Amino acid sequence: MRDCYCVRTRIYDFSKMKESNSKIRIKDIAELAGVSEGTVDRVLHNRGEVSAKSREQVEKVLTEINYSPNLIARSLASKKMYRFVCLIPEHSSADYWEKVEHGFDMAAAEYLHYNIVLEKRYFNQFDASTFSAVCAEISESLPDAVLMAPIFRDETLQFAQGLKARNIPFSFIDSMIEEAGFLTYYGQNSFQSGYVAARLLLQDLPADSKVIFLRTMRKGAVSNQTLARKSGFLQYIEDHGLQSLELINVEMNDKDEAANLKTLTEVFEQHENIRAAISFNSKVYRLAMHLQALEHSDVRLIGYDLLDENVKYLQQGVVSFLIAQRPDKQAYLTVRDLCTELIFKQKVNRVNYMPIDILMKENIEDYLHFRE
Repeated sequence: MRDCYCVRTRIYDFSKMKESNSKIRIKDIAELAGVSEGTVDRVLHNRGEVSAKSREQVEKVLTEINYSPNLIARSLASKKMYRFVCLIPEHSSADYWEKVEHGFDMAAAEYLHYNIVLEKRYFNQFDASTFSAVCAEISESLPDAVLMAPIFRDETLQFAQGLKARNIPFSFIDSMIEEAGFLTYYGQNSFQSGYVAARLLLQDLPADSKVIFLRTMRKGAVSNQTLARKSGFLQYIEDHGLQSLELINVEMNDKDEAANLKTLTEVFEQHENIRAAISFNSKVYRLAMHLQALEHSDVRLIGYDLLDENVKYLQQGVVSFLIAQRPDKQAYLTVRDLCTELIFKQKVNRVNYMPIDILMKENIEDYLHFRE
């Protein structure tokens, strides 16, 4: 039998693994066996449901590499409890952040036996002062690690400085601040997603077209992610010589749809040739609802994230494209990597970009109903 096993384009030398299996990661075993990391974890701990075929594949790999999960045993024997604090915006049911919270919940259940406790804290994403207040409380409580959405740039940098002074590692989800000194980031390349959005939205538009830029009013700075997406969008315009397009900045109120309808009515009264619109946050349905009411079905519309209301307007053809970013996986994988780094003392990738998933009326059903 050959002494190496090839999966995809990666070569594993079993003989070297046998010499020092403490360097073998669950991720490596999963790739060798062709199963998920969760499946490997359940086989190693003999818990949860695993199909006979998957168990056989995992056990075959474990036999080949003479694997002994000594790192796991060590973490359990230490009796140390790890408290991870997850800091995300407060939200309602079916909101984008509910999906993020679901990912944290999945990770909490999966990694409970590693003595991990996940504590969730919330702030108002439209008010930077609430973010700062919660950050101060978290710093004083001295958690083992922090996972957060860095919506407010300056406030996040101040919080990060305090965490580093206390030697508390932290990870970002959803958006990234490069100079903050984070441990890991899971999320889209926000700049690149804005660039992609511009290509989808602006291709074939007449030169005299006008484009609505929609944002939600906030107390404090504009969202870090919104700025990055908008920057990518504007870069596309510059790269492709589309400066003749007129961009109309429109602010909407998060709680007053009557006022929002009035605002948009006035925008269309004041401007001709509005042919496209974009929302850089997850609530493009709000713009779709008002465009439908104003009978502007000729406006090409693009937004972010698979909220139920967004999907409804995509299926109706009011929204032309949605860009999705797998928020539950961002949260789950961030917890996983913190465990890998802090408990098992294994290095993890610092920047992990999620795919830029482009959804439209023609492919949304398969995307929604696919199960891994």
